[in-house]
Amino acid sequence: MNQGNLSYAARKVVRTTCFMVFGLGILYVIITTIGLLSLKSPNDTIADPYFTIMEILSILIALLMAVSMVGVHYYANEGDRYFSLVALVLMFIATGITSCVHFVILSVRQTAVAEQLPDYSFFFSFRWPSLVYALDILAWDLFFGISMLFAAPVFKDGRLERALRTLLIICGVFSLAGLIGIPLQNMQVRNIGIIGYALLGPIAFLLIGKVIGKQNDL
Repeated sequence: MNQGNLSYAARKVVRTTCFMVFGLGILYVIITTIGLLSLKSPNDTIADPYFTIMEILSILIALLMAVSMVGVHYYANEGDRYFSLVALVLMFIATGITSCVHFVILSVRQTAVAEQLPDYSFFFSFRWPSLVYALDILAWDLFFGISMLFAAPVFKDGRLERALRTLLIICGVFSLAGLIGIPLQNMQVRNIGIIGYALLGPIAFLLIGKVIGKQNDL
């Protein structure tokens, strides 16, 4: 069984952050569902307070994922450190991009000055095509997706780890599949990526927390 180079305290932190990713991921799905149900028309966008809550949750979840992946890197066997390091770096890039996107939206989008810009929708709208939408796709569909694929080889000892490895691969594949929507200019196709990072992703981190956290009893 993999022991890695994590202390008891570090394993506890990793388990906590992974479980928080799962919990906040569930909350994000609930808030998004309520926001969608509140729409009067399918063409409307989710309004406050739901939208603001979703933006804050996006930043928190990304940060917690980055912290969790540090634990994955130190949990990895020495021979697998290349894979875990690439996964960590890519997750940090994804977190940096998406945090910038959502912070800018939270702090700038709803100001009177921003709304007067001639290209306001292009810069700040989550309707395709827009700058923030493209950057968020880059973060989650590309960098997150590849990060999951590189993290998968770390887990290979025992039934739970092999199940986690399979789930990480599926997360990565679904996330990357969302990129197909870009050349097709079809955001319904792009939504395939959401299955990878928003639905399966939190479950994968829950299992990461269980795998690394269970070592606390050793």
